[in-house]
Amino acid sequence: MGRYIGPVCRLCKREGEKLFLKGRVCNTEKCALEKGNAALGKRVQRKRKISDFGLRLREKQKAKRIYGVLEKQFKGYYKIAAKSKGVTGEILLELLERRLDNVIFRCGFATTRRESRQLIGHCHFLVNGRIVNIPSYLVDPDDKIQIKAKDKKCKFFEDIIDLTKEKEMPSWLEVDSKEFTVNVAKIPSREEIAVPLKEQLIVELYSK
Repeated sequence: MGRYIGPVCRLCKREGEKLFLKGRVCNTEKCALEKGNAALGKRVQRKRKISDFGLRLREKQKAKRIYGVLEKQFKGYYKIAAKSKGVTGEILLELLERRLDNVIFRCGFATTRRESRQLIGHCHFLVNGRIVNIPSYLVDPDDKIQIKAKDKKCKFFEDIIDLTKEKEMPSWLEVDSKEFTVNVAKIPSREEIAVPLKEQLIVELYSK
């Protein structure tokens, strides 16, 4: 099965919470999930009882949808995390956060991870001076990411950079909006990864 290309709001509705897959729209009244909740009014929606397996499965699906990763890729990250020293769940999230498409999104050079993948695929970014067009590329500490020189004057990026002034930057990334560059200061810790996930449930799912 290929990558999901349908309405992303449907994914949020399936998980019953905002996954912020449409960027700024998710924080406005245009959010489909907010409209759905408002339409319910005071009616109480009956919730189905979910099994322990179902809870673990939903957490894995939520992680895949937040980061835009396919099942085979996600399982590969888990295998790497399981073989590494440390807490498996935390290492899994660290690997997902280190993906180039996620870094571009986190630093504000794209409004969503989906948009970030498209920009990377169109060769708009350099990593340590070399063009990288692979969204799953894992960045390391001291890596330098920048927009191609000829793209700096592009109105799209100028508008995006204006929006980064309102965005809170992760502490593990050093962003220079004027020079359009990002330095990876370190590997992010669990406290620095702002995602609504219970990674231990994912580990329990795969470990059985």
